[in-house]
Amino acid sequence: MQRPFVFSLAALAVLLLGSQVRAEAIIECEPEGNARPICGFSNPEDMVALPGDRAILIGEYGASAAATGRLVVLELETEKQHTVFRGGQGRGSAEPGWGHPSCTTPPGETFNSHGIDLIRRDDGRLQLLVVQHGSREAVELFEVMGEGTDWQVEWRGCVPAPPNASLNSVAGLSNGDFYTTQMVPLDPPVDLTKDIPRHVTGHAYAWSQSDASFRKIAGTDGAMPNGIVASPDGRYVYMNATAEHSVRKVEVATGRELGRAAVDTPDNARRAPDGRILIASLARDLTGEDFGVCVSIQQGACSIPFRIVALDPDSMTIVETLYESDGAPMGAGTVGLRVGDELFIGSFHGDRILRVNLKNALAQ
Repeated sequence: MQRPFVFSLAALAVLLLGSQVRAEAIIECEPEGNARPICGFSNPEDMVALPGDRAILIGEYGASAAATGRLVVLELETEKQHTVFRGGQGRGSAEPGWGHPSCTTPPGETFNSHGIDLIRRDDGRLQLLVVQHGSREAVELFEVMGEGTDWQVEWRGCVPAPPNASLNSVAGLSNGDFYTTQMVPLDPPVDLTKDIPRHVTGHAYAWSQSDASFRKIAGTDGAMPNGIVASPDGRYVYMNATAEHSVRKVEVATGRELGRAAVDTPDNARRAPDGRILIASLARDLTGEDFGVCVSIQQGACSIPFRIVALDPDSMTIVETLYESDGAPMGAGTVGLRVGDELFIGSFHGDRILRVNLKNALAQ
């Protein structure tokens, strides 16, 4: 989702008293069925699996647009958290072939992670791509080094966002290119606590490392473009249009739409080991009031209902619901990451992630 917005106390009171508002705080950090919360995070919006499947890397959204978020490694066996990057404390320096030549300094203190992706570059190195909104609107590029549960990251470069674009998600390619979504413009600003826009607010971009430039991907204009996944060969993108309740498959070179799936309020997308695309689907009737109450929560998690569904990228049909929540132990799910027989779920607002045992769910 887009970064939090400031609104008046009077407006907040109206939202909190509104009879249709379902969003509320979930304080208890206790398991429910096959889902167990892991607390101690700050808005863990997106996540990726690290090689070896013994740890995952989580990007935190921060407490506000001006806050300092983290990149965190979570050990799966022990559930220990390790901060590997925090704004203003970055290691590393700009390197040719990692982003735009004009980007020569690491992010400042106000680092605010949004969508992330992890790819193996053609030279064998691991590259983490991070959309961030804090000290600058950009896609930050980090090298990830380590193995097992011992990981570190070093900053290697960035790509400043196109003019007036508030980016959301990113999908990297092995040659240094990537695709990203503009969810909304920066000016005029969009206040999601007042209304969810249904008109065209953005599209997807393709970044080329060879000529250091962006180009708009035809066929991707939409209402709140959000999660994006690339096919393994980079020929196609699968783009979530949140306010249109759809996922599109688009040929990057031509802009030709090859398929469209109906998905309620799709947020982030993540490819599963079996090739399917896992999509976090928020409640279809999500309103600005719901969103406003959710981002006002100071402790615990938000209760907005969501599902994690599996999309077949060939037929463009939803083939399975892996997990569904209408409250505790966490709502407002934004990403579903499958590691073995488990599903890890993040949120755009709250203090936890979910760890779901899919094997137990199948046995019930």
